[in-house]
Amino acid sequence: RTLGVAPVYYGEELMEPPSVSSSRSWKGVEANHDNNNNNDALSSESDYASYRVKTLAKTMLAPVLAGSLESSVANRAEVQRYFGCSKFAAIEGKLGWNPVARLFAPAFASNAMRNVIMCNTSFVITPITYKLYFPQEKKSQGSLFWYGMGMNFAGNAVAITQQALWGRALDYGAVNGGRNIKYSEVIRSSLKKEGMAAFITLPKWCSRILMNAPVQGSLPWFYNNVLPMGEGPVMDVARWVTSSSADYGTGDNHQAGSIS
Repeated sequence: RTLGVAPVYYGEELMEPPSVSSSRSWKGVEANHDNNNNNDALSSESDYASYRVKTLAKTMLAPVLAGSLESSVANRAEVQRYFGCSKFAAIEGKLGWNPVARLFAPAFASNAMRNVIMCNTSFVITPITYKLYFPQEKKSQGSLFWYGMGMNFAGNAVAITQQALWGRALDYGAVNGGRNIKYSEVIRSSLKKEGMAAFITLPKWCSRILMNAPVQGSLPWFYNNVLPMGEGPVMDVARWVTSSSADYGTGDNHQAGSIS
């Protein structure tokens, strides 16, 4: 909403027919602006083009930011678990990276790409395709659950390539006690030795599914059916806390003025 565009389909919107999407259409957005007494009503062709560009940018950037944030928190711990504390410390010592680079840890790019792919799958591709293309008469909480699982299986077919690249990149970076990772060399040498099996095989896919699908595969169902149940009360509490804090601050300022 910061960019002034509608968010991805959410909650009960997924169960509506594709035609019932005025809040996602150009005319619907213009009407919403008018209803909110917004003077920036979108009407011209240039505004329409700008709106579509911002929508595309938001749809692409949101998973990138979310996946990168997840990796910035988790990658260092995953690398430490992969190498072991003592070996990882020795590698870091030889690399001599600055504090920011040490925070992200080696193989951050492939780790983040894996998370971006799965975030795209769960929160962008699944709700959009379910809303627009799933048979209307078969839409239900149950079908959304299994559709999300199926999309997770497909997303993991791509994500495991990045998971495999992450592990191979770490092995490359550990040579001779530690060296900077060059992804082009990692990919080229891996393909030369094992072909596509270096990055995707049925056992790799199955193991990734068993680890990831039970939780992340159910996320679209949870996010769109369970989360909205408590969203209203939580937002009410947040607004109450915010308004109370603002009132308290105003009261302090008024009191200080009275004393002076």
